[in-house]
Amino acid sequence: MAAESNDPQARSGCCNPVKKPGPISMDHVLSALRETKEERDSRIRSLFSFFDSNNAGYLDYAMIEKGISAMQIPSDYKFAKELLEVCDANQDGRVDYQEFRKYMDDKELELYRIFQAIDVEHNGCILPEELLDALVRAGIEIDDDELASFVEHVDKDNNGIITFEEWRDFLLLYPHEATLENIYRYWERVYLVDIGEHAVIPEGISRHVHATKYLIAGGVAGAASRSATAPLDRLKVILQVQTTHASIGPAVKNIWKEGGLLGFFRGNGLNVLKVAPESAIKFYTYEMLKNFIGDGSGDVGTLGRLVSGGLAGAVAQTSIYPMDLVKTRLQTYVCERGSVPSLRRLSRDIWVKEGPRAFYRGLVPSLLGIVPYAGIDLTAYETLKDMSKKYILHDGEPGPVVQLGCGTISGSLGATCVYPLQVVRTRMQAQRSDSAAYCSMSDIFWRTYSHEGLRGFYKGLFPNLLKVVPAASITYMVYEAMKKSLELD
Repeated sequence: MAAESNDPQARSGCCNPVKKPGPISMDHVLSALRETKEERDSRIRSLFSFFDSNNAGYLDYAMIEKGISAMQIPSDYKFAKELLEVCDANQDGRVDYQEFRKYMDDKELELYRIFQAIDVEHNGCILPEELLDALVRAGIEIDDDELASFVEHVDKDNNGIITFEEWRDFLLLYPHEATLENIYRYWERVYLVDIGEHAVIPEGISRHVHATKYLIAGGVAGAASRSATAPLDRLKVILQVQTTHASIGPAVKNIWKEGGLLGFFRGNGLNVLKVAPESAIKFYTYEMLKNFIGDGSGDVGTLGRLVSGGLAGAVAQTSIYPMDLVKTRLQTYVCERGSVPSLRRLSRDIWVKEGPRAFYRGLVPSLLGIVPYAGIDLTAYETLKDMSKKYILHDGEPGPVVQLGCGTISGSLGATCVYPLQVVRTRMQAQRSDSAAYCSMSDIFWRTYSHEGLRGFYKGLFPNLLKVVPAASITYMVYEAMKKSLELD
C-alpha cells in the first residue's frame, strides 16, 4: 500500500459521494455505483444468466450452489439454501428472474443503508477508522491486524478504502440481514476460523459483546442433557461408593425405595446450577491461556490446546468443586422416604462438623484426571476424524453426525481411562469426617485394590458410559436450537 494512501483526504478522491436529499432510494444506489438504470439492469441480467448456465429460465438449489462455488466462496459458507429461500417468494423451489431481481433490489438498498451509516463523513467510501468505530458501537472488539484483514478482503483494488461497489460485491449474495454483527461474523467465519471441530463454542467469540448468548445457549444445553441423564448419574455415584459387591439391579431398587421416581433425580438441581458458572469459567480461562501461550496470535497448536484446555478445566473444577461435593453427599445420603436434607442444612453440617477444607475433599484425584482425559479425548478425536475423512468420506469434511460419533467414542475412551480417579474422588467426597473410613487418597487406592481388585475401580462405569451418547446428542441438539432462538446462526 502506498504511503499517501494513509491520508484520508487523498484516499477519498477514489470515492463517489452521493449528494441526493430525501429517503434512500434506488437513485442513491445508482449514483453510488456510477451506473445508469440500463447498465444496472444489464448487470443483474448477466448475473442471473451466470447462475442459469443451462438457459432454463429459473434457478434451483443445484444451480445456485454451483454458481456460488464458481465464485470461490468457501463451501461451508455459501448459503445456497438460504439464498434460495430468500429469493423464492412463491416457495415453488425455483427462482425466476423477477424474484431474483426483487432480491437484488432489496439487498442493494439494504447494503447502501448500512454503508451510509458507517460512512459518517459522507464522502462515498468507508475508511478503516470509520469501520472500526462502527464495529465498536455494535459491541464488537477487533484489533488492528483483524481490522486490516477485514478491509483487505473487501477492498479489491487495495487502496485502503472500501467503496460501495466493493461493499456490495462482498455482501450481495449474503442472504441474512446485513447488520454489522452479522457481517463481521460472516467475514470471521469465512476468512479467520474453521469451527468444524468446535461445534459448541466457536473461536473468536470472546470478541463479541454477545458472548453471553453463547454461554446461555451452552448452559441451557448442558442443563437439558444433565437432567435427561440424571438417573444414570445417580446410579453411577451409588455404585462408586459401594465397597461390597455392587450390581445395577439392587442399586436401582434401593433408589426407588428411598425416593420413588424423584429419587433418581436427587442432586440434579445442583448439577444443573453448576453448568453455567463452570462453562463460563472454563471458556474464559481457556481463551486467556490460549492467547498467552500463543503470544496473542491464538495459534497454539495441539499441545497448546491440550495445556490450555487442561488448565482451564482445572481452574473451573476448583472454582465449583464445593457444589460438586455437596451434590455427591446429597446423592449418597442414606435416608427413609421423604427425609432428604436440604442443601442449606447439608452444607451447614459439613462446614460446622468437618470444616471448610472438607468442601475440597477429593479435589486432587479430580484434577489429576483432567489433563490425561483431555489428552486422550483430543488425540482419539483427531485420529477418528482423520480416519473418517480418509476411509468413509473420501477427503470430504465430516458433518455433525460424524463429529458426534467421533466425539462419543473419544469421550468414552477418555472417561474409561481416568475412571479409577473418578471412583477415588467420589469415595473421598462421600466420606464424612466422623466415619474415617479412609485416611488419604493413597489409602483409598490400596484398600480398594486389596478388597475389591481392579474391578473395584470401575464400579458404575456402565451407567457412566450409557450417559455419553444421549448426553452428547441432547447437548448438541439443544445447543443448536438455542443458537437459532438467540439468533446466533
